[in-house]
Order: sequence, then structure tokens, then C-alpha cells
Amino acid sequence: MLDKTYDAASVEPKIRDKWEAAGAFRAGAGAEPGAEPFAIVIPPPNVTGSLHMGHALNNTLQDVLVRFERMRGKDVLWQPGMDHAGIATQMVVERQMMERQEPDRRAIGRDAFVEKVWRWKGESGGMIVNQLKRLGASCDWSRERFTMDEGLSRAVLKVFVRLYKEGLIYRDKRLVNWDPKLLTAISDLEVQQVEVKGSLWHFRYPVEGEPGRFINVATTRPETMLGDAAVAVHPDDERYRDLVGRHAILPLVGRRIPIVADSYADPEAGSGAVKITPAHDFNDFEVGKRHALPLVSVLDTEANVVLRDNSEFLAGLPESAELSGTIDALDGLDRFTARERIVAMMDALGLLEKVEEHVHSVPHGDRGGVPIEPFLTDQWYVDAATLAKPAIATVREGRTVFVPKNWEKTYFEWMENIQPWCISRQLWWGHRIPAWYMPAIQVAEGKIRVIPSDAVISCFETEHEALAALNEVLDRNLTSSRRVKIRLASSADEARVHNQTIASKIYTISETEELFIYAWRDEDVLDTWFSSALWPFSTLGWPDETPELARYYPTSVLVTGFDIIFFWVARMMMMGLHVMGEEPFHTVYIHALVRDEHGAKMSKSKGNVVDPLQLIDEYGADALRFTLAAMAAQGRDIKLSTARIAGYRNFATKLWNAARFCEMNECRPRDEFDPPAAAEPLDRWILTEASRASARVTEALVGYRFNEAAEAAYQFVWNTFCDWYLELIKPILNGNDDDAKTEVRATAGHVLSVALKLLHPFMPYVTEALWESLYGEDARVLALAAWPDVAYEDADAAADVNWLIDLVTQIRSARSEMNVPPSARIPMVMVGGSPVTHDRLSRHTAALERLARISEIRIGDAVPAGSAQLLIGEATAALPLAGIVDLSAERIRLEKELAKVGVEIARLDKKLANENFVARAPEEVVEAEREKLAAYAEDRRRLEVALRRVGEAA
Repeated sequence: MLDKTYDAASVEPKIRDKWEAAGAFRAGAGAEPGAEPFAIVIPPPNVTGSLHMGHALNNTLQDVLVRFERMRGKDVLWQPGMDHAGIATQMVVERQMMERQEPDRRAIGRDAFVEKVWRWKGESGGMIVNQLKRLGASCDWSRERFTMDEGLSRAVLKVFVRLYKEGLIYRDKRLVNWDPKLLTAISDLEVQQVEVKGSLWHFRYPVEGEPGRFINVATTRPETMLGDAAVAVHPDDERYRDLVGRHAILPLVGRRIPIVADSYADPEAGSGAVKITPAHDFNDFEVGKRHALPLVSVLDTEANVVLRDNSEFLAGLPESAELSGTIDALDGLDRFTARERIVAMMDALGLLEKVEEHVHSVPHGDRGGVPIEPFLTDQWYVDAATLAKPAIATVREGRTVFVPKNWEKTYFEWMENIQPWCISRQLWWGHRIPAWYMPAIQVAEGKIRVIPSDAVISCFETEHEALAALNEVLDRNLTSSRRVKIRLASSADEARVHNQTIASKIYTISETEELFIYAWRDEDVLDTWFSSALWPFSTLGWPDETPELARYYPTSVLVTGFDIIFFWVARMMMMGLHVMGEEPFHTVYIHALVRDEHGAKMSKSKGNVVDPLQLIDEYGADALRFTLAAMAAQGRDIKLSTARIAGYRNFATKLWNAARFCEMNECRPRDEFDPPAAAEPLDRWILTEASRASARVTEALVGYRFNEAAEAAYQFVWNTFCDWYLELIKPILNGNDDDAKTEVRATAGHVLSVALKLLHPFMPYVTEALWESLYGEDARVLALAAWPDVAYEDADAAADVNWLIDLVTQIRSARSEMNVPPSARIPMVMVGGSPVTHDRLSRHTAALERLARISEIRIGDAVPAGSAQLLIGEATAALPLAGIVDLSAERIRLEKELAKVGVEIARLDKKLANENFVARAPEEVVEAEREKLAAYAEDRRRLEVALRRVGEAA
């Protein structure tokens, strides 16, 4: 016997154990041989991560699809795994070491540190996996992968070496997002724009050859002026036409910098002239390329000013007292201290025109928490433009589609303007770049000379291959008896020290003693997005030709957020097409954001972050899942309300109570039950509605309309089955017709099983528990049961019962609108009905009297005075209310309510018509006001209907 109430906290762990024991989620579970494959790869969460609302939404939608397709008989694989999260994981371990007062990573060395990170991963990492299991995610957990496990690491190295040999990976000196705290390049996704109250300093640069004439520029980063290479003005700006092609003199430095014409300069902004610092600004870098400007870097990796012995800075500068003073005053200062000192120095020279308060966005590293610097450095890059071409074509030609389709425009805009992809990171945790360096060797006239400053790069998948290949190169070039060999150093520093000691000597080839030259491996690691770009095929066993790879690649659909279309989706497309020769998935479903109930983006600073685990503790996983699915309309953000979650918890309770009702009334599925043979009109109606609901849910899920699927299932289960069918069959269950009872019990049991199947993808726990109650503990789990495949249709029975439901619903609404006391029984007169309507009325009299609290039913030729009128098909149902309701008082009450609503609507109309309010107020505030207006409009509609009914009755 089912418990009186559903307790999610006690039921959910038992159900998870049941699924595990049944192997319900293993690849191909429940599928017949030759079944169509359906595969999804999970967007791998960080090994450091814990479940947040974005994860909850993303994985709920994936699980809905996976459970749906598994029940439809497909050979399903939901591939789980985690990302090694380079920066995040390294920070966690380093913070732990600091808290324990242990030596830092540089003190213990790379190998010891990496070993420590692996130990942390084994002990503490990956807690999100268990949290996903709590959510109900039906991944094949036996196949869990990690972006740094042995197989995936092999795939990463193979792809890197292949792309390097194809010329698609290379080293280059370019600007990157540099985190001066973490001392590494970071991706755009790891950069957060933070609004700060700063200053805009206006400086005057002297024009060469015209004493007393200046060109004014403004900057928020005065420290970068030391690296200025030009001043740009717009080609059409008449104010500066005579200066284009001439030079300004960079104050404090004395460098002659050209005044160039470039459309980047905005004539409407400030003075219309802009300083160009190609080595410290991404836009300036592009201007610098157009005008062949020098790259003058004046900051080091920790964002300290570096001037002394800086060849780039000193190039072409004549010695002067001004230059020496600047170097003495600024060299070695951190960027912010240097900023203050430069402003003071410019002011002292009379070259500070003015200072303005300036609120602007400053990019910060999301992990380091400090302002990032555009930094000129040698890094590894992927030729993304070449790889992007096939990935653009596959979407243009429809081989991969985005849902909603509007995201294709975003994809194209980025892909068609794609920049080289920086894939190197200055970290220790990650896939170490498989590139080896050795010094250049000069051989001439029997002599050998080692030149450490000219490094030669080679790429190999393993250290063994690298050593063998480098020695083979030497053997080919040095054919004498002298044995010159390559050794691999443990670090670049060790190699430099050794190679430097032999660099000053010239060796004779004919000598017989050995000469060892040290090679070293690149110390950087790969961006984690590089390994995750291979996820759809590396997780299936590539580069080995595994059965899983042959079976499940390409995968079927990718479910992800819009914020990683560029960082992950596009890169998987590029790598999948280049390495596998085929798109990694045919559909990309992009879900929206989960916001708070007011529409504001969740953030820790706002204090509005909602913890999904707490919601699961309070309401159960099913309630949270159903809320997310029911609100996941394509292209619309989710405003998460705990009231909504509580409402769907009530839905689970409603379903539980309906199942208890069925259990207490012996309503169970019967093997011998044959729906087409059902005789009772109510049974034929509910079987028809169950078939229609199945079709609606199926169609919506196939089209990725999760909210429509959830709504169709909800309306059928709550409204049609629980509220109407179970209520309508009570007289039969309490009656004396045994044949009717038997059929109703079998029908109710059958339809309950259909309802559980339709709800299972959304609410797996409560449905699985009820399935076990319905079929017994030894029955096949609901997760592997067949999806409803019914095509039952009795249009006459459906129309008949739905007519009754419509009439009862209208009567109940009218009673409520006109304040008829709930206990009062009222008469009803049917006017103008057809024979079909009269027949229905006679057959459903008892139900109408019971469900609508009708005292008597008559057929009339005219509507009685003082009646509320309801249109039901071709007939009018009149409810005489004279003596039951004070119509005059009710009219006055409704008119007052309508006037109040009108005042609120006018106020909100005026507010939303104010362009200043709409432009300046936060988006969520404006949206909240629009929602209030919509709610008041609905109140007005309802009140007007009620007032019209009172007028008709009067």
C-alpha cells in the first residue's frame, strides 16, 4: 500500500539504487538489436564545480530527451564526464597548500605539484557527479570520462601534433588577455567586465616642429603612454588634416611618433585624436598592423613597468636627461603606482589638460580578480579561420541546425570574423604542450657550434618519440665518428644552463668523446577548451577504432547555453569535421538563462543566487526538474520562482494521491485489457484523451519544445485524469454494475500507466516509485518501459464528455465571478439546444447536479429574468440568480474593482511610455512593470466578463 504522502527525500535514494541495480542507464539498455542510436555528450562540468542552476537546467533538458528516446526504443548513450578546469583546479590546490602553510608549487617543483593535484582530484574533485545523480541524470555512469584521463590525453596529443604538422597550429607573438596575478593568458570567457568609477586623463602631446602646438589625447590607463607608437585621427577630420603624416613628441620619453589617419579614431569622442599603443590594447594592435607601427611593450608579466634594458622601449631613443629621469622614476613600479606618478609628472610639465570622472568597464580575470592586461607574448595558436570554413558550411547547408534558429546568426557572425585561437596557458595543471625545443647547431668545415638563442621546434606525441627523432636529425647531419646526442632536460632552465656552457666553444666533428645537447619540452599547457573540443569523439575511444565510436558518432544533439557557442560548440564543430570528417552532432539546442523570480541575472554580488541542491532538499528533484522544463520556452529566459516549484511539488502530490485512489479502488493495469473493446463512454473518452496527450507530448519533445511537452503532460494528468476522470467514475465504482466496475478499473489502471510514462522524462523519481507500486518490485523499471504508442480515437465519446466538462467549468466560473455562495444550489435552464444537446443533458444530469451544484435542470424557450447566461455550443445555459445574489450590490462592487484596475493600468501605461524610464531602469525592473500591466489587463478582462454577466442577469 502506498504511503499516505509522498516523501521525496526518502524515495529518491531508493529509486537511484534501483536504477543502478537494473543497469537502466548503460548504453543501449533496453534497446533491441539494430535499434537507431541516439547519443548526447554532456557538457563536461569542471572537476572543481558544484551544481548551479545553469547545470540543473542544462542537465534536466538533456535527461528529458535521453529518457524519452530510451523509452522510444532507441539505442541511447548519454556520455558523462568532467573537465580538468586548468586554472580553477590549480587555484584550489594552491589555496589549499597556502592554508596548510606548505611550500608553494615552485618550491616543490612541477612533478610534485601535479601529483598533488591528482591526489586532490581523487579525494575531493568531482562532487558534482553525485549532485547530478541527485538531480536524476540518467547518464551511463560506467563510461565516465575525464579530459585528462589516459585515453583523452592521447587524443589531445595526437590532434595537436597532426594540426602542427598540417600548419594549423603555430607559435606567434600577439596580444592576449593576461592575468598579472595568475601569470597566464586566459580566454575571453574568463574575462569579466567590471564597471568602475575611474578617471579620464587628457594629455597634451607636443607637435614636432611647432612650438606651442599640441594634439590632445585622453586615456584611462596613463601608464601605457610609455608604449605609445602613434596618434590617430579620422581621415575626414578637418581639424587635423595638416598634421597627418607629421609627428608628435611623446612626453616623458622623447620618442617621435607619427600622426596617422585611421577610421578607428572617432571625431565625436573627446578631441577626436587617440593615442595608439599597439602592445597594450587590442584595438590599437590592429591599428598598428595597418600602419606598420612598432610594438613597444612596457609592462612585465606581473604588470610592473619595465623600461631599463628594455630594447623595444629604448629602440631609436636618443639619450636625454628627460628619458633617464623617466626611467629612474618609473622602472619597476607596479602599474597603478606608475599611473599616479605619470599623471603627476605630466601635470608638472603643464601637459595635463584636465581630469574627468569616468565610469567605465574594466576587464578583470574571473579567477584572479584583478584587471587583466592586453599583453604581447609568444603563445601557441590554432589557425581557426581555416578550420572554421567547413564548420560554417555545415550550418549554412543544414547538416547541423541550431534550435532556436536565430542562434545561427550569432554563430555565423563570430565564425566569419574569427581570430587565431590562443591555446597555450602558463600553468602546470593541464595537457602539457607536446613541443620540444633544441638549440640550433651550426656545422661548417668539420666544426660544430651550438647556438642556444636560436631554438628549433619539433612536435611529437611522446617523450620517447621526441628523443628518438631529435637524435635521428643529428645523425643525418653529423655523419662522422663523433657522437653528438640529445638529452631531454627536466626544465627549460636546466637546458639553457647546460647549453650555454657549451655554446662558447667550437667542437671538431672528428673528436670521439660524446657531446650532449639538451632539448626541453614546452612548459605551457593547453587551454582546457582544446581538449573539450574533441569531446564528442575522444570520449568514444578515438584515436582507437572502438565499437562505440562507430556506433554513436556523430552524436545526435547537443544541449548547451548560448555563452559557450564560440568557446565550445564552434570548436567541436571545427575539430569534429577536421579530425573525423563529419559533424559531431546534427542539432544544437541552445537554452536560455535561469534568472531570479524578478528577472534579474543571478550573481553572488546581488545575493540572489539560488542553490538547486537546497531546492531539491526542500521540494524534491522532480519539482525542480518539472519547473525548469515547463518554463524552458525556446528563446525565453526562465524566471525561477520557489512558488512555482512548490506548485509542481503539489503536482507530484496530486499524482501520488491519484495513484492511491486507484490502488484503494483496485484500479490496476490488466494484461487482458483491450482499449478498443471498452464500452463505457467515460472510458472511451479518457482513452482518446490519453492518446491525444501522448501525441502532443511526443510531437513537442521531438521539436525540442520542452515547455509545451511539459504543459501537455501536466494538463492531461492533473486536469483530465485526476480532476475529471477519477471524479466522474466515482459513481460507477460505488455502483452495482460489476461489468462497468471491471472495465473502469482496468481503464483507470491502464491510463495511469500512460500518465506515468508521459511524466517520467520530467519527473523520474515519483513516476518510478508509482510504477513499482503499480506493477510490483520485480517488474521492469519504468525507465526502460516502452513509450506510449497509442492511436485510440473515439471522437464522439470525447466530444460528449468534453461538452459536460466545458459546461461544468463555465458554471463554476460564473458562480465564482458573481459571488454565488459555494453551498448554494442553483437551477439551470437550457435554451435553444439541439436534440444532441438535450440528449447529453439528460444523460449527464446527475453529474451536473453533483459537480456544478445544480438544484434542477429544465428545458426552456426563453432566458428567465435575472439569469446569468452561458454559451455552450449552439445552446444557452441560463442560471436564474434572483434571490440568490444581490445583483445591484454585485454590480457596484465590480464597478469599483474595475475602476481601481483602470487607475493602475493608466499609471503603468504612462510609466512604460516614458522613454527615460525604459532606457535607464534595469531590464528586470522594466520587465516586472510590463508583467504587472499584463496582469492588470487580465484582471480587467475578468471583471468586465463578470460585470457583463450581472448586466445580463439584471
